Amino acid sequence: MNYIKKYRIINYDFMLVIMVIALTTIGIMAISSADPSSRNKQIAGMVGGIIAMVFISLLDYLWFTRLFILAYLANLVLLGLVLSPLGSSTNGAQRWINLFGITFQPSETAKILLILFYAQFIMRYKDKVKTLGFVFVCLLFLVAPLGLIASQPDLSTCIMVMIIFSTMLFVAGINLKIVGVVLGTAIPLALFVIYNAVQGDSSILHEYQQRRILAWLHPEDYANSDAYQTLNSMMAIGSGQLYGKGYNTNEISSVLNGGFISESQTDFIFTVIGEEFGFVGACLVVGLILLIAIRCFMISRRATTKAGEIIAAGVGAWIGFQGFLNMGVATGVMPNTGIPLPFVSYGLTSLISVYAGIGFVLNVRLQSNK
Repeated sequence: MNYIKKYRIINYDFMLVIMVIALTTIGIMAISSADPSSRNKQIAGMVGGIIAMVFISLLDYLWFTRLFILAYLANLVLLGLVLSPLGSSTNGAQRWINLFGITFQPSETAKILLILFYAQFIMRYKDKVKTLGFVFVCLLFLVAPLGLIASQPDLSTCIMVMIIFSTMLFVAGINLKIVGVVLGTAIPLALFVIYNAVQGDSSILHEYQQRRILAWLHPEDYANSDAYQTLNSMMAIGSGQLYGKGYNTNEISSVLNGGFISESQTDFIFTVIGEEFGFVGACLVVGLILLIAIRCFMISRRATTKAGEIIAAGVGAWIGFQGFLNMGVATGVMPNTGIPLPFVSYGLTSLISVYAGIGFVLNVRLQSNK
């Protein structure tokens, strides 16, 4: 099996690696303040992620993409196991699998597996990309994994998968008329969902989803319930001012130390960064997320194959859009969706999956210089 290639180290994208490790290091520091008991696990996840990244980057991504059917089926099996007796739930959501004492979240691995699947599928039928029938076929393959993720329920991951999918199709070169039709449909549909949420009993949203939208639109009416975390998050970030209150601060005025932010090591880790490192620290995280995503898209443009182009763009969309979605929630710009900040939030499955994604991007970069 020809899955190992020889590369020149001078062509390795060390700048991308440095940015990824720097962002993860900031995350570990923030997690250490938010939940010291999680720090060592996150460090172990970082080490495992770096090993996976380097290993994948030195292989041949085209060999992996040839297993696209296997990747798709494995994805469905893992997502299906979540709903089996092997699945475990937290806070009313069943999103994890517990096997041999190891707990992981298949909806996170679903992102990289779907990127690999569509990279090969689109490359095989690249001459049909501009047809409406091809787009419908791609959507049909997305129905099953999206349905399994939605049943957990995990609406935020469904949204992210759709964004990644849309980005890959756009990069693949679908007809711009189709893009116009999709945008012309999606925007009114989003407005209709918001309108439906404010009309009392919603016919299309779960009760908790409706409350989150209402809490986003009118946070003062939900200050003690659904908007509690967001309002406290905004207060904490604002209190950090320019340089923050200091790393692992023990100030009595700290919103984090007062216990007003739940899930501070995961969904609201940006709150910790804003309070302790201030505007400067928050801008550093925003800048790193943006630069990593841009770097992935630049590598996508230089790829020598359609599959490589789609993989790099898919990972770039994953990191960029998910990062800004998470930070948007923490700052009250977006409704509370419960999605991790790539490389920063606590969560070994999320961390290792996104490192694996970067490994594939690095390999695309290496092969673009062959």
